Amino acid sequence: MNTKCLIVDDDITIAENTAEYFNMFDVSTAYVTSYDDAIAFLESNEVSLILLDINLGEKSGFELCKRIREDYDMPIFFISARKSDDNVLIALNIGGDDYISKPFSLNILLAKVKTVLARYEKASEAMKAVSSKTVSEEVAWKDGKILLSPGIYLDTQTHKLVRGEETIVLKVMEYKMLLYLLEHRGRVVTKDELLTSVWEDEYIGEGTLAVHARHLREKIEKDPKNPEIIKTVWGVGYMIE
Repeated sequence: MNTKCLIVDDDITIAENTAEYFNMFDVSTAYVTSYDDAIAFLESNEVSLILLDINLGEKSGFELCKRIREDYDMPIFFISARKSDDNVLIALNIGGDDYISKPFSLNILLAKVKTVLARYEKASEAMKAVSSKTVSEEVAWKDGKILLSPGIYLDTQTHKLVRGEETIVLKVMEYKMLLYLLEHRGRVVTKDELLTSVWEDEYIGEGTLAVHARHLREKIEKDPKNPEIIKTVWGVGYMIE
């Protein structure tokens, strides 16, 4: 089953009413009320976006977000009555994409969800198109795998990094950014070029590039603070030598 939105909230009234409202406006939505039900649902259904409450009984939404991020890349919106900056920072630092305070307006929430779904689906289609292209012989290794450095490569078939026996999940835009840098290996890729060719979104700023570069380094580099693979050319952009 392909569900555009999954609501995870232990308040069944809120979950049910939100799902009903979204379905009225053609955003296919389901809901669950616990950590275990959310994991089970994701294992048997395709989901494009998650609305996640922090309070889930015995286990928290923070725990669930960390678990989801081990295997999935869809946007996650935290929805909670907690309004402290600490909770917002935790939510965003562990993989949340937005933080919405309760009570919320259903029509505004729906508008946000539709906007992000449109971008996510566009990025997913673009990634499929990118991965279907023939990678140049200069950067290809074998079987669609591109060598980054000894022992670590990008698998263009699964869109994941492989380091020895370890498989590392990449977010959609992390994959696109890394693949673009690899396809243009040996030269500086400017920030404007990345924004135009990878994001294709005029509203994305340089801060987003920096965040994605940092996340990629955390997954690739031995010492992310002293990168050896993805180099920053200050004031210009990034390059893989």
